[in-house]
Amino acid sequence: MRSTRQFEPALDWYASAPGQGLLAVEQAAMARVLGQNPASAPGWLWLGVPGATPPDSERRRGLLLRRDEGGYAGDVRCALPLPIASESLGVVLVQHVLDDALPGDALLDECARVLDPSGVLWLAVLNPWSPYRARWLRSGLRAHDPGRWQRRLQRAGFAIDSLSLQWLGPRWRSAHGDVGVGAVDRLRAGVALTVSKRTLAAIPPAPLRGLRLQIGSTMSRGR
Repeated sequence: MRSTRQFEPALDWYASAPGQGLLAVEQAAMARVLGQNPASAPGWLWLGVPGATPPDSERRRGLLLRRDEGGYAGDVRCALPLPIASESLGVVLVQHVLDDALPGDALLDECARVLDPSGVLWLAVLNPWSPYRARWLRSGLRAHDPGRWQRRLQRAGFAIDSLSLQWLGPRWRSAHGDVGVGAVDRLRAGVALTVSKRTLAAIPPAPLRGLRLQIGSTMSRGR
């Protein structure tokens, strides 16, 4: 029987040679994100697409899930809301699971919920300005401007002032992928947005200065 999964054939593009050319570069990028967090930090979550390989990390407290029919499958089978306690994770890696027609606001809200106050979200999406878009043309994938993702992350409650961008993958040839933040790098196939869920403390009111009566000084000036 023919599968009725809504994301076919869109996300299946990542199992193709052009898709693998992008995912291969992101593998190392995800490992760096995990490596920046101490081993004593809370666990982490990877949400990936069919054909993607989870990040290679020595930290074994990771939960690995892939987009599947009706939700996610992997270490557990689930849908939203995720079966994860609030503020229990240090890092969430979302690798292209929002590149098709799936509404992403609910998932971004869940990412904010499960991250602890100092946690980090790493979100990989397609770059709409890359020449590489010709390779996913008519596949059903959708690419959006980073500014649009920034607004969605802000609505989900992330600290946008902490957001950083990195362009990843090939510009045209599948085997020539790399990463960078320069002007030329903005033509690469993918964009990674890294943002912190930082709980901003309320700024306390400035204490009032105590007024002291300088008797001696006043008297001396009066003389």
